Amino acid sequence: MAGVAAGFAIGIFASVLGVAGGELLIPTLILLFGCDVKLAGSLSLAVSLPTMLVGFARYSQDKSFAVLARNRGFLIAMGLGSVAGAFAGSLLLGIVRAEVLLPLLALLLAGSAVKIWLHARRAAPGPRFPPQQSRSTLPTDPTG
Repeated sequence: MAGVAAGFAIGIFASVLGVAGGELLIPTLILLFGCDVKLAGSLSLAVSLPTMLVGFARYSQDKSFAVLARNRGFLIAMGLGSVAGAFAGSLLLGIVRAEVLLPLLALLLAGSAVKIWLHARRAAPGPRFPPQQSRSTLPTDPTG
């Protein structure tokens, strides 16, 4: 039952964010279910596929993928890099130990969280700080 609840919650977040959910699945599998990092990665791939298919079908219905056509070059470059990286990673799967992967994953997730937090703060609507005065309205130094 915990798997269904976790999957449901992750599915909702992944669909709303338009992501596959691995960034949520892997920590959940490790922390909630005690999976080894390599098993969590494999399970994440298997679970993400149906999530991606549902998300793809839904997003394509309302033309949310129109941005892909405008960024075709970037999409192709990222796709090719991802395929090459996945191939290279699969070759390393039996070589790199979980004791190395887990701290790397933790650093990656922590770094991503900080970057997303800072990006969200910069992108927040409305003034975050008092508006700055223009140079012409700043008080002048009476001594100089």
